[in-house]
Amino acid sequence: MLRARTATLTREGRDTLWLLLALTLSLAPHLGRLPLWCSIGTALALLWRARLAWSDAPLPPRWVLFISLAASVGLTLSTHHSLFGREAGITLVTVLAALKTLELRARRDAFVVTCLGFFLAFTQFLYSQSILMALLMLLATWALLSTLVLAQRPLGRPSLGSALKAAGQSLLWGLPLMLALYVFFPRLGPLWSLPSDAGSKTGLSDQLKLGHVSELALDDTIAMRVRFEGAAPRPNQLYFRGPVLTWFDGQTWSVRAVPFRQQAEADGGPVVQAQGRTVSYQVTLEPTRLQSLPLLDGTLAASPTPPQTEPEMRRWGLDWQTRRPVGERIQVSGQAWLGARDTTLERFGRQTPFLQLPAGVNPRTLAWARAQRSRPELAQADARTVSQALLQHIRTEKFVYTLAPDDDEPAPDGRPERHLIDRFWLDRRTGFCEHFATAYVVVMRGMGIPARVVTGFQGAELNVVDGLYVVRNSDAHAWAEFWQEGEGWVRVDPTAAVAPERIERSSALRVNQGGLAGVLGEDQGRWLRTWRAYIDAGNHRWNVWVLQYAREQQLNLLQNWGVNAHNWADLLRICAMIFAGVSLLGLSWLWWQRPRTVHSPWEHTMWQLHRSLLALGVTPPQGCPAPAPALAWAQRLRALPPERLPLDLRRFLLAQLTALDALRYAAPAPHAASPLRQAQSLVKQLRQRIGAYRRARPAPSSAR
Repeated sequence: MLRARTATLTREGRDTLWLLLALTLSLAPHLGRLPLWCSIGTALALLWRARLAWSDAPLPPRWVLFISLAASVGLTLSTHHSLFGREAGITLVTVLAALKTLELRARRDAFVVTCLGFFLAFTQFLYSQSILMALLMLLATWALLSTLVLAQRPLGRPSLGSALKAAGQSLLWGLPLMLALYVFFPRLGPLWSLPSDAGSKTGLSDQLKLGHVSELALDDTIAMRVRFEGAAPRPNQLYFRGPVLTWFDGQTWSVRAVPFRQQAEADGGPVVQAQGRTVSYQVTLEPTRLQSLPLLDGTLAASPTPPQTEPEMRRWGLDWQTRRPVGERIQVSGQAWLGARDTTLERFGRQTPFLQLPAGVNPRTLAWARAQRSRPELAQADARTVSQALLQHIRTEKFVYTLAPDDDEPAPDGRPERHLIDRFWLDRRTGFCEHFATAYVVVMRGMGIPARVVTGFQGAELNVVDGLYVVRNSDAHAWAEFWQEGEGWVRVDPTAAVAPERIERSSALRVNQGGLAGVLGEDQGRWLRTWRAYIDAGNHRWNVWVLQYAREQQLNLLQNWGVNAHNWADLLRICAMIFAGVSLLGLSWLWWQRPRTVHSPWEHTMWQLHRSLLALGVTPPQGCPAPAPALAWAQRLRALPPERLPLDLRRFLLAQLTALDALRYAAPAPHAASPLRQAQSLVKQLRQRIGAYRRARPAPSSAR
């Protein structure tokens, strides 16, 4: 029934529905990021236009479009507080494209909608450059090109299949040039890079507020991929060190430069003891908002993977930073000592920044810490003994690990909770990793022991397809470090002290960790995990070979091919040569494919006659298309003055032309040559006689 109804659609209705489908493909991934009013309004506008095309109904009046346009501009301004920028611009273009379909009357309007579709397809790469997004946008581009083909064929009812075939051929013809430009076109700084707010970013921050890391646990996007040379570290050694947080204002932990850093740099910098097993690895980091690089804890040597030279990296203790936040995907090669210790504090003797606590905040927890410190067994104990006592307290006092700690729940007086550590450590005793890490540091500082919070990632998932370890944002973690005299900073993970039976897993976490594999059976879950591994491996190859093809890789590849290119000017010259070569090939192809007039054998013979008589100086007969018939040439010869041609030549030519005219419509006689062969023989004799006459005729003398 649907096929029958489609066959009865008008040509305009069918082409409009196809254009709407192509436009939907190009903007569909945006609908989840746009404001709710924009997504709903766009969907309703496209459905309304599809219904009008299906029923061949008239378009809405223009005043409806004007009101909708004004409302859309107002809502965009109210939502984004601007009409400029990435978010506001895409919102406005999406609405304009949807409204433009409601006044789709002529081919000009179809061209405008198609161009908006191309623009929306391009903007998808400001958010995601994955291979799946590239394939989807290639499909959308193919569909949009087919709408242009249909618009260029206004007559009849060309099929969609023929339009898709022509558009596909155009894409294939442009593929070699696209690949050549991708390989050779120089990467000229901002022209080739994405805006700073584009692309995916890891969820780490240089600030930590209770509940932030638990939100990241529901984010399943990839933060980094790691390849180890040799045996990988054990799971409990896979700590990827991010920002170190030292300053606490009662609500938020943040990074703050310690006062002795300038003095430490003047005296030779931090002191790190390299000990433990050595691990060499290569990490591919997704874009991040931070200058801190989350490398494997204990990394003492790291640099961009050759031939990359950016970004510029420096190490302070065990922390790695760049001069500016990393806005693009990078690869770093590193070497880590799994037992490395930072002993900087012992050397310079400045402990005050790591004992700082805000006044008047969490008084009950600090009172509890002082009471514990005054116990005989802890009064003179070292930091390691105190830490073990705190971890034992977590084990025995039934602390619970959960993703739903309800930190935003107000206090009994209705105000926002100010003493969050008091509430967690003494009252609720349920929380996520940042609750345990921050409470641990507060208690340690309350006992007079320097401590700090460290954020990063813990754990990784092995992809059996390519052998890489995948670290996701859901692996974001917070742990602590305390200062032990004679050893330096010691890592401790208070969350690990929670007994396994006291771990609450919300439905959101179960869906995140298990996905559909947790809902389906074991066989189906294994199949989904395998499929996911192949997708992740393919995305990594896409990222490394395509998206990370930067200037260094470009010049290195060309040198391997024997192309002598040292800078962007050489690359531009190569691109100019490619353009020139492609242009010459295109012109040659057009000349080869030019329309040609195909002459029949008889017409070819008459053209020989025509050119021979013109060489004799006889003007062609008037009113006859070239080549003129033999009888017309005979009449033209009879009209010539006697002195123009010798009498014997004139008689010979007239006889030949009369015989040719008779052969034109003569039936072939049995046992005789065909009329065409006889005509060719007559024309040959005529040409020979004219040639002999021209050679024997004296050249005209020049007169002064």
